[in-house]
Amino acid sequence: MFSLEQLVSFVAVAEELHYGRAAERLSMTQPPLSRRIQLLERELGVELFDRTHRAVRLTPAGRVFLAEARKILRSSQEATLYVRRAKKGEVGVVTLGFTATAAYSYLERVLAATNAEVPGVDLVLREMVTSAQVAELLAGGIDLGMIRPPVTGGDIVTMPLWREPLLAALSSAHPLARRKKNPGIRDFDGEPFIMYSPSEGRYFHDMLVAVFRAARVLPEYTQYPSQVHTVLALVKADLGVALVPAAAAALRFEGVVLRPVDGIEGRPVELELMWRRGNDNPALGALLTVIGGLARRGHQSTVD
Repeated sequence: MFSLEQLVSFVAVAEELHYGRAAERLSMTQPPLSRRIQLLERELGVELFDRTHRAVRLTPAGRVFLAEARKILRSSQEATLYVRRAKKGEVGVVTLGFTATAAYSYLERVLAATNAEVPGVDLVLREMVTSAQVAELLAGGIDLGMIRPPVTGGDIVTMPLWREPLLAALSSAHPLARRKKNPGIRDFDGEPFIMYSPSEGRYFHDMLVAVFRAARVLPEYTQYPSQVHTVLALVKADLGVALVPAAAAALRFEGVVLRPVDGIEGRPVELELMWRRGNDNPALGALLTVIGGLARRGHQSTVD
């Protein structure tokens, strides 16, 4: 099989059509250059040049091989550059897990920042609940996860990404939706309420139980879905009211009104990024830098 060194020598002679000039271009003497060409011709089983005392010309086979040799050398150079960029984390593939609610708002920011700052990194997206993301992260199925806290583990590292408020989700026909003032937390006492599943929607379930317990409020739980879009569909069907993260506004559910709630302070809904310590994917570090900058800017906006 011919070598890249032989191809470089052949292209130099083909472009110069003069062994002396080609040798000078390659910073070598003419005899070893001639031997390289002869070995290449022997390997290919064809003559690449017509040689006379006065001129060197490409044969028909040589003209065909010149085009192919240039392609091979260009591919080799591109591969070398790609590998060097991959080592720096500038190119590669990162598998990112995310919860459904993260897709309503924050995921779009991550995708935009990745495309702008590390366009050579391709993201493979997988929608999963937090518990499934943890299992996949530890098994090596994903590199990153956008999850609801808390998540613990010896090899798991987390970083806060975003905080957002809870909003009341009300059927447009509901009396609380028709009032001019915002509902208060005590308005949910005894009210038919769409609660989250204690297993598949555990993060929001436990949060709301704590919110109602602190306010000494006891709604009448009617359904236990796991996903926010299902919660909104049940609210629209007038099966109860609900509390949803502010990101749910991106769904623009017709027939459902979203209102702030007096008595629920701050931004209790948290989103975190997790990854496994020791992950040797070079592109992961570059992406963590991008998302880390995004998170810091987001944190400043929530503080302001």
